[in-house]
Amino acid sequence: MAKRTRGSNRPGQRHAGSARPQTRPASRPSGALSATEEARAAELESQIIAQERDAEQNRSRARDRSRVGEAARPGRPAGQGLLATRAAEEYGYVVRDVRRILQVGGAVAAALAVLYVMIDILRVVTIS
Repeated sequence: MAKRTRGSNRPGQRHAGSARPQTRPASRPSGALSATEEARAAELESQIIAQERDAEQNRSRARDRSRVGEAARPGRPAGQGLLATRAAEEYGYVVRDVRRILQVGGAVAAALAVLYVMIDILRVVTIS
């Protein structure tokens, strides 16, 4: 098996011996376009611009629909933005969670108080 040389088969490069001569038509300069090519390029450019305009209109319609949908949500305070609405919803979750924590904590403290009274004061249970 022959050892490859470092620069022999890189993608996009040719071997030194296989270089093809570049031939260009002598009728026009290298950067010039014919009239039909210019017309075709202008037509393609106008089509691309029309497609971009349509896509932007579709995006703006979708944005407007989402804004209308968010504004029509029940329970949304008037004059507040989407961020404020989401914050208010999150605040509701936090309030419920804090209430549950306080209820569980209060129940545990009440149970400990009952056990203290039963064990230390009433001596219902004796620990030897």
